[in-house]
Amino acid sequence: MTIDSSIFKAYDIRGTYPEQIDAEIAYKIGYMIADFLKPKSIAVGRDMRVSSNDLFDSLAKGINDKGVDVIDLGLVSTDGLYYAVGKFNYDGGVMITASHNPKQYNGFKVCRKNAEPLSGQNGLNNVLKKIQEVSSYSKSSSPGMIIRKDISTGYADHCLSFIDIDKIKPYKIVIDAGNGMAGATLPPVLKKLPVKVTELFFDLDGTFPNHPASPIELENLMDLQKKIKETNADFGVAFDGDADRVFLMDKMGRQVGGDMATALVSKSLLSKNKGETILYNLICSKAVPESIQKFGGIPLRTRVGHALIKPLMKKHNAIFGGEHSGHFYFRDNWFADSGLIAFLVCLELLSIENRPLDEMIAEIDPYVRSGEINSKVESVKDIIAKVSDAFKNEEQDTIDGLTVNLDNFWFNLRPSNTEPLLRLNVEADNKSILDEKVDMLLKLIRG
Repeated sequence: MTIDSSIFKAYDIRGTYPEQIDAEIAYKIGYMIADFLKPKSIAVGRDMRVSSNDLFDSLAKGINDKGVDVIDLGLVSTDGLYYAVGKFNYDGGVMITASHNPKQYNGFKVCRKNAEPLSGQNGLNNVLKKIQEVSSYSKSSSPGMIIRKDISTGYADHCLSFIDIDKIKPYKIVIDAGNGMAGATLPPVLKKLPVKVTELFFDLDGTFPNHPASPIELENLMDLQKKIKETNADFGVAFDGDADRVFLMDKMGRQVGGDMATALVSKSLLSKNKGETILYNLICSKAVPESIQKFGGIPLRTRVGHALIKPLMKKHNAIFGGEHSGHFYFRDNWFADSGLIAFLVCLELLSIENRPLDEMIAEIDPYVRSGEINSKVESVKDIIAKVSDAFKNEEQDTIDGLTVNLDNFWFNLRPSNTEPLLRLNVEADNKSILDEKVDMLLKLIRG
């Protein structure tokens, strides 16, 4: 059969339902994941999207027909799936989700044993190739079974094990679950904490009736900002659709970047574990490696993306890794990411230091940033070469796109994985320098 190969991304499988991903595609993906991993059992979780149940039925049938058992986790967060695969030593896992994408999307995040992700270049490419080549799918003489498993209590206890509950102060917090899976995974945790929580959009609803479950965009945080002000809360928290990413917001309604949250988590972990290695991706502020060093850790810079960060964390036995996009990885969580654990670690740090979030951020962050600026270009390669040539006498690296470091500012220019876009991030010592350099760079990029 024909399959739209564009649904196979760098880190997962994702597309519109039912145009690009339907029941038949889900069956074949399930069958070929089982063929590739050759497991005894595969844990499968799903989010609250309207199409997730249908895709589960077909995916599970494909896995079963290959002779492999499906451990049905039901409605869980992506980090809950990683926990199950690691904790119960399953041979693989599939999370049915499209994360923060709009309601018409769905897809699959896939991992092997120990929650190690399959990526576009390491596993998912094999699954796609098999689907493209194979025309008939034979049913095993000993088909697998579907075995239901509830991990909600176990996962809550696992996340809480990262902190000392007795140190948590009774903060007033507003939490926006975005009608996503945080609405299911947070309550068992929150009931064990002394905090007073105002819940926003905790009802699971895959139509996202209030706003897209993508908290990295400021326009999706307006309800959270308003409620923080109304309730005079100490701070706010927002999760994405599958609840593996988290963003904090201070009492003034200002979003805390994923890089600054990385610095906070690093500070907390290093207070108990001096000398540990911590990874951060190259889009993060200079304040992150500076903070890691200040707090007694060893910073290690890496490319963007979980399929790259997790293996690198294992190689260096890093205690933690953080990304500007709100992904946070923990060694004691099978090197997998968890928005919930990151939130709890930050909550403990705030409680111990007994200072407002904005004050703690101001102490570690003297810089100003542009945020990600996208530009459509005809030739990504040519534009990057043009910009590189303009700064040929400056310090450069090409670990991920082009990064150039100068005395009072630095920038990264990297291509999108899926579109003819260039993504520009600039950081400077002050606002006037930032504005000047962004304007100059955009003229170079856009012509």
